[in-house]
Amino acid sequence: MNNHLQEMARKLRLSGLLSSLEVRLQEAMSHGLSHAEFLELVLQDELVVRDDRRLARRVKAAKFREVKTLEDFDWAFNPMIKRKQVFELATGRFIRESRDVLWLGPPGVGKSHLCQAIGYQVIKSGFDVLYRSIFDVVRDFLHDEALGQEDKVLSSYLKPDLLIIDDMGMKYLPKRSGEYLFEIIMRRHEVRSTMMTSNRPLEDWGKLVGDVPSASAILDRFLQHAELIQITGRSYRLRDAGRDVKDEVGRSKPASAPPGSEGSETDSKPASAPLGSEKGRPGSKPANAPPGSERSEADSKPANAPLGSGRGRSSSKPANAPPGSEKGRADSKPANAPPGSDVSEEEEA
Repeated sequence: MNNHLQEMARKLRLSGLLSSLEVRLQEAMSHGLSHAEFLELVLQDELVVRDDRRLARRVKAAKFREVKTLEDFDWAFNPMIKRKQVFELATGRFIRESRDVLWLGPPGVGKSHLCQAIGYQVIKSGFDVLYRSIFDVVRDFLHDEALGQEDKVLSSYLKPDLLIIDDMGMKYLPKRSGEYLFEIIMRRHEVRSTMMTSNRPLEDWGKLVGDVPSASAILDRFLQHAELIQITGRSYRLRDAGRDVKDEVGRSKPASAPPGSEGSETDSKPASAPLGSEKGRPGSKPANAPPGSERSEADSKPANAPLGSGRGRSSSKPANAPPGSEKGRADSKPANAPPGSDVSEEEEA
């Protein structure tokens, strides 16, 4: 390729054609392309490059939080979302008809993702889009108001074919926020399309903007030609959490927890707990516990307990005790005790 041809392509700003011209010349010679076929190919290359650059400029001007696509959205996570309705919006028909869209639902259900994905799709169809959170809107107006450039920032909000205002209802807004938002909605009403998201019901908007009359005026105009889409369900962001919230805060424990784990709801212990384990329900001992285990509920002893065992229920002496045995409750001593073993109840301890 000669230098003169390259120079003319640069002057005509045919950078897309210039980048692929060498390849197209080789293709024309090897395949015997006609002049018209060759010219069509190089002009097509130029148009593709220009379209890509135009898309990149519009995406940058849209100021998306991040570029999202409808293909990236997990439709199986929340089947309640009307997929057909979303793809209908992505055609841009509502923009041509100057209609508005309002998304309502709790945080995390995918409102912001779908708004930005629709915005990206309509940019590919040739529309201009601007994406801002409600906090960005207020901040832009407050900043330019301080510099005396309110008309400039308002113009930037009125120009796009689609304005997306996200995160309405996340927190209360500063003073005059209702005035700024009303000005935008009023000036775009029936002229340009606006899409908004909110995680608060419409009746709370007056409190959010701190101006009930402004909120009423905003909704009166915005809802006149708006398509209302409500999404419910779990948070899309927490879909991979995979853990029980109750277990995480330590308020519940599985019934099959192994011995030695922390106390259950009432610190109870199964009836078959091994010897030496700590307290049962109210200090009771299982019926099949062997001699020598700790006291039962009332320190009772079975009627057939051998002589010399600990105190009975009332430290009484059995009826068949041999002659010479002493009193049951106090200072009792078994008949076969060795001499000198006068150990009272108090000394046994």
